[in-house]
Amino acid sequence: MGKPTGFLDYQRVLPGYRDPLVRIQDWQEIAGDTDEIQLQQQAARCMDCGTPFCHTGCLVGGKPTGCPLHNLMPEWNDLVYRGMWAEAFARLEKTNNFPEFTGHVCPAPCEGSCTAGLVTDPVTIRNIEKHIIEKAFEDNVIAPKPPKVRTGKKVAVIGSGPAGLACAAQLNKAGHSVTVFERADKPGGLLMYGIPNMKLDKKIVTRRIRLLQQEGVTFINNIEVGKDYDAKQLIAEHDAVVLATGSTRPRDLPIEGRESKGIYPAMQYLAANTKQILTPSQQCPTYVNAKGKDVLVIGGGDTGTDCVATALRQGAKSVNQLEIMSCPPPKRAAANPWPQYPNVWKQDYGQEEAEALTGQDPRQYCISTKKFVADKHGNIKEVHTIGVEWAADEQGRTVCREIPGSEKVWPAQLVLLAMGFLGPEGELLQQMGIEQDARSNINAAYGEYKTNINGVFAAGDARRGQSLVVWAIHEGRGAAKACDAYLMGSTNLSD
Repeated sequence: MGKPTGFLDYQRVLPGYRDPLVRIQDWQEIAGDTDEIQLQQQAARCMDCGTPFCHTGCLVGGKPTGCPLHNLMPEWNDLVYRGMWAEAFARLEKTNNFPEFTGHVCPAPCEGSCTAGLVTDPVTIRNIEKHIIEKAFEDNVIAPKPPKVRTGKKVAVIGSGPAGLACAAQLNKAGHSVTVFERADKPGGLLMYGIPNMKLDKKIVTRRIRLLQQEGVTFINNIEVGKDYDAKQLIAEHDAVVLATGSTRPRDLPIEGRESKGIYPAMQYLAANTKQILTPSQQCPTYVNAKGKDVLVIGGGDTGTDCVATALRQGAKSVNQLEIMSCPPPKRAAANPWPQYPNVWKQDYGQEEAEALTGQDPRQYCISTKKFVADKHGNIKEVHTIGVEWAADEQGRTVCREIPGSEKVWPAQLVLLAMGFLGPEGELLQQMGIEQDARSNINAAYGEYKTNINGVFAAGDARRGQSLVVWAIHEGRGAAKACDAYLMGSTNLSD
């Protein structure tokens, strides 16, 4: 612990975002800069706790606590405070294959479990992490590290999102020949097409892909296993297979008028917009422009926020966001104690931009959507809603009740459904004979990652359901460890 009084001497300071009215004019990263002196001061706030909950990565009271990757935050915070950036990266690299991804998009459950947060503000762990990896790239500390010896084993990883990439990186490190199959035109999965460029610049994703290629990982794009490549043939031609296809079936809203034109799953909208940004000379066939339209985003979370921010940049006439749940409290509720992740109200970047532009936060809580109404050409023109309240019924269960007289009609020429995902697409799994659980996720026990098919493993959202990038990386590492043990009889990989 470099400075015992650091959390008393320095206040929590974040770099902040670029001015919202400026940044909505482009697709560049929203984050601002932080100088090294300020970062060292922020790292000095870490108390190097005897029991550091920040890297526990477990459930407390059934809710997530700390970092699933078990990052050694106190160690690399101390090294940053001392100005030992290369050594800090070496500590960070032990547990996290891609700090540049988590440093940009992770909601930082580690900070919610920071002990300093009991008496003051938590340490700015995510921001420090991001700058450790960026400085490592800037100072050329990072170089390709291909394995010295190859095992002769061939592994296919299906899906190149964070779980697939982490699994591929670890298996390659063990000396196996790894091929990653991606059905999109570029690798990266949701990192490439699911998260908008202003939150995660695609140069950062391609930089890491290039490094993995230099280390020996093979990427094959525009190939959908199960359609372009027979799944059983793929299994026969490889010693092991890892399924990391993600949870990509969007939750729909099958109410009256759903067939109206102009209603899209949020991820379809976001992915097409990113494709258009990356290849502006080629018109993406699924691209949807919100310019001049009243946009209604149904659903919250990160995806809903990304839809709000994207529509604003496209020049939407108005943007509103409807959530059926109640507004979170400003402070932790009694049922949400430390060190659980704090379920509290916050304003993310998209809502901040909308408020800067219109004077109000776009979110409306406790709103249930009842029907869509189209014009004579079949295009969506308005959305009918009703207010709801959440209360306990006779059995003590929390139920949703509609509030009479709270009906409202919203003008809308574009509706985006951001209500989460229902699990992996089933065609490939059925072709391979993979068992699925009651929620349609791949049935593979956590920690073992084995499916019912010998030599086939599963990791990430396809196995656990929709979750965070940091959990996907954790699962990718765990599946790699299990796969390596299957191939070699034992393993030295860490999960």
